[in-house]
Amino acid sequence: MRTLQFIVCTLLIGSFSMAQEGPHDTALPAAEYGGNFVQSSTLPSSPQPQKVFDKKFMILMGVLGTAETMRLTTRHLVLVHEQAEGAPWATTIPSHSHLVVRNASIFAAEMLVAYEIKKRHDWLPGDRVVRKLWWVYPVAASVIDFKLAAHTMQLQPPSGCTEQGCP
Repeated sequence: MRTLQFIVCTLLIGSFSMAQEGPHDTALPAAEYGGNFVQSSTLPSSPQPQKVFDKKFMILMGVLGTAETMRLTTRHLVLVHEQAEGAPWATTIPSHSHLVVRNASIFAAEMLVAYEIKKRHDWLPGDRVVRKLWWVYPVAASVIDFKLAAHTMQLQPPSGCTEQGCP
């Protein structure tokens, strides 16, 4: 808890001190205030808007969606198979619409978090470092979901069971 308080305090003090320094602190000579109303022909260039929904974002989110769909589908098929064999723990199977709504909302939240991490935040000190790490969660979640789906596909009946069912 003390570490978190230290980090928050450091970030707040650092951002406050950076906000205090700037071009508004330098005093302009009195000659610049009067008489010269000619403006330059070029306007200062504004920063280009960052493109958050780029190829990398779409590909990575597509891979995450595919991994979650595979995990969901394989687990649902195992439950259907277990219920058909009369397993006592598979008494009810959730409906497809319930599964789609629940998992689509989870995926939408994951996508929103990745989007928010990737986009530029002028108020956040160290934003450049944070923005570079937007891909960590989608990659980790994709790997976990693919492994769970592969494990579920390789499930075998308990030893001693035949194809007609367990004794």
